[in-house]
Amino acid sequence: MAPLASSTRELFSEAVRAVLETWPVLQIAVDNGFGGAYSQQKAEWMVDALQQYFIDNDELQPDEVEEFISELMNNEFDTVVDDGSLPQVAQKVCEMFQKCQQDRLAEVREQIKQLIQKKSAGRAKATPAKTPEDEDESEDEEAMECDGGADGAAVKEQHLPPQAASHEEEDDGWTVVRRKK
Repeated sequence: MAPLASSTRELFSEAVRAVLETWPVLQIAVDNGFGGAYSQQKAEWMVDALQQYFIDNDELQPDEVEEFISELMNNEFDTVVDDGSLPQVAQKVCEMFQKCQQDRLAEVREQIKQLIQKKSAGRAKATPAKTPEDEDESEDEEAMECDGGADGAAVKEQHLPPQAASHEEEDDGWTVVRRKK
């Protein structure tokens, strides 16, 4: 097919940007700095790189686009995408490009508008999962909290009845305190 006109190329670039900016995997990579200090700039560059990939190659198939995006994510963000979203993103970008080639620009503008609304509705957030070790640590932290006394040095202590603990001095000078059962 014929190359895209300048205005159509700009519209396709907007479409690629809208697709990538609503892709949770890329959002999380950027928000958490997976690409280093320039993660946001890398995401913006990805839009241009993907658009240029379409301009430079004829009749791209979604699997080729998927592979290209996968390489970009791996190289630029040290991220392997395995959540199943990559084929969807590649398919969406391919559809947008085909519509631009077929001069169905109103449809592309409408899809961009929908994606922008989706983007403004909320971004994906990465939160670490709480593990059993985290729960143990939080219990330990609670037992070691500061009391917040006037001098800031008072510490909450757990007092055991004298018969509940036994003290044994080791050869190296340490005292081992064992709780009686």
